[in-house]
Amino acid sequence: MKRLGGQSWKFDSRPRIKGSATVVGPKEGEGPLGADFSYVYDNLEIDESTWEKGERRLLERASFMALINSNLTKEDVQFFIAGDLMNQIISASFAARKLAIPYLGVFGACSTSMESLALASLIVDSGGAEYALAGTVSHNCTIEKQFRYPTEYGAQKPPTAQYTVTGSGCAVVGHAERGVIVDCATLGRIVDMGIKDPFNMGGAMAPAAADTILSHFKDTGRGPEDYDMIVTGDLASVGLPILKELLQKQGVDPDKTDMNDCGLMIYDREKQADIFAGGSGCGCSAVVTYGHLLKKLEKRELNRILVVATGALLSPLSYQQGNSIPCIAHAVALESGG
Repeated sequence: MKRLGGQSWKFDSRPRIKGSATVVGPKEGEGPLGADFSYVYDNLEIDESTWEKGERRLLERASFMALINSNLTKEDVQFFIAGDLMNQIISASFAARKLAIPYLGVFGACSTSMESLALASLIVDSGGAEYALAGTVSHNCTIEKQFRYPTEYGAQKPPTAQYTVTGSGCAVVGHAERGVIVDCATLGRIVDMGIKDPFNMGGAMAPAAADTILSHFKDTGRGPEDYDMIVTGDLASVGLPILKELLQKQGVDPDKTDMNDCGLMIYDREKQADIFAGGSGCGCSAVVTYGHLLKKLEKRELNRILVVATGALLSPLSYQQGNSIPCIAHAVALESGG
């Protein structure tokens, strides 16, 4: 059975990440993980005339590079599962137009990276595809313009604000002799603690991350000590301490593993300006996972990790109407492979 407990899937056929690619903007390339990314643009425009076109180019480039790194062509892949933060997920849909691969568009806000990976792995594990491509993307200027204030407005931000990552990460999942193994996945539930501030995403999403992690432990019978690292995305400096406190209250000791956050890993908050509480956006957990963390697993510097991507499922419309922010988190367990 693929179902494991109440919210999890166990991938018995052990699908692997055959190849991946990460494409980022200049600020991300200047950060501490810059050497782990596949390609770094030297301009925030991403060689395009609009921010939105630039975001789409990021995903297109990461998708094709992931195929190349997998020694595959787009004709070898049966499904493309992707999403983004733009209205009607236009970056993913327009990239799918260029790829011309059967397409499933998904929206999990910043949890889209692990949502798409979980679905791609399920499709491959069930025999529904030989290969599936999972990916997501975000751009700092498109998201700031849509969800908060246009960059040109120059609005003052509070310390709880996060800096949207300009980047795209994609991975090809299939059966192969080598590659990082996708072991299992736990899908999250909506958790809404009544927070309405779009500048406090870390605080809003931390309870959803705790709920998914606790469900994962319940379904799998594992604990934090069974993972070399549990990494969230993107709670940043505000949400990660809240998550640890919530886990402790439920009898789970977060200090039994290396618990970190993609939003804290991708930038150097002391040396890089305007980062505030840390990184965020669909691209944040995607590029950290498919770039930095996969390399650690491939080198066996890590043996098993749990990536818990978090998403704030608000929209400009819901925010303007005074609604609180429903949040979710999806977790995928990855293991080093031969």
